[in-house]
Amino acid sequence: MGDLEHGASRQRRLERLADSADFRRVREQGRCWSDPRVVLCAHPNGLARVRVGYAVSKRIGKAVRRNRIKRLMRESVRAYSDLVSPGWDIVIIARQRVSVSDYWEVQGSIGHLLGQAGVFRSTDVAMTGQTG
Repeated sequence: MGDLEHGASRQRRLERLADSADFRRVREQGRCWSDPRVVLCAHPNGLARVRVGYAVSKRIGKAVRRNRIKRLMRESVRAYSDLVSPGWDIVIIARQRVSVSDYWEVQGSIGHLLGQAGVFRSTDVAMTGQTG
């Protein structure tokens, strides 16, 4: 990937939450919401950016299936990246049912849970999905 492409995609990219201590802090100190496909936990991070972490249990499948599910969840979150206000750490945990769900179902679940968590910049934008 060239520098120009990397710089352009980095503009709206959400940062990854990778440290296990951060995952634990979000799970223990944050609030969690769930639906049949995913669990979403959110906690304010005091930073001017959003960090998102993804967890998929080995019970859901082998590495290839788990990685596919993580990619699916990452793409679903990316659809909402412009709508999420800065200052949040978010952990998204896959449930068994996500393995038989398509992109649109996962994106809908994540959007609904982000709205319940109250992390969108504006409730009007979150409810309508319109940005203009």
